[in-house]
Amino acid sequence: MTKFYFFVILLLTGCTAAQINQAISSANKTLSGETPLTTADVAEGLKEALIKGISNGSDIASQVDGYFKNEAIKILFPPDVKKVEEKLRQIGLGNEVDKFVLTLNRGAEDAAKEAKPIFITAIKSMTIEDAWGILKGNQDAATQYLKRTTSAQLKERFSPVIQNSLDKVNATKYYGDLVGTYNKIPFVDKVNPDLNDYATDKAIEGLFVMVAREEKEIRENPVARTTDLLKRVFGAQ
Repeated sequence: MTKFYFFVILLLTGCTAAQINQAISSANKTLSGETPLTTADVAEGLKEALIKGISNGSDIASQVDGYFKNEAIKILFPPDVKKVEEKLRQIGLGNEVDKFVLTLNRGAEDAAKEAKPIFITAIKSMTIEDAWGILKGNQDAATQYLKRTTSAQLKERFSPVIQNSLDKVNATKYYGDLVGTYNKIPFVDKVNPDLNDYATDKAIEGLFVMVAREEKEIRENPVARTTDLLKRVFGAQ
């Protein structure tokens, strides 16, 4: 039996840590010409896979159009002021609304550069127990782990970067101009939601969408990972 199928079987069973160690020990006895594989090796292999995949996802999101041309994570006009967009389009300001949406996504793309080191630190901090919990867990177990361990830090780091990014690409000005124009329309309810908070939350939400995609790739196509350790942990001989 190849190591790949051996680990698939492990992932599908509710093994205890002792049973996992015993199974690895037994499997290593059937292999020749290689150093025995340990639970620590498997944990490190998972970390490598996550770092490789999630770094890629973060890099894609932080590129120009990483948000704007990705329908899964594109940030749209704030839903609680959707009526502003509709009314502005009705009075011929559709181009200005489109320009605002573009700058909103440019801000998120700029801020996304902050995510990768935070994710990598969280992954490297995993214990062996964390790693095995992810391997044996649900299909989004790694994504949920990162949400638990990085969301607060991402929010803290993203908020000022998002604000600077929004200012840099003039999204704050465009939004102020659009809302100001809307608020001058007779008989409308005035609006003034927090753009920074909205953009920060949506930028982080989009990153986790990308993380989940990479986790799916890791789980469904582990042999695509190319390092020696990953070949040993996930690859068939």
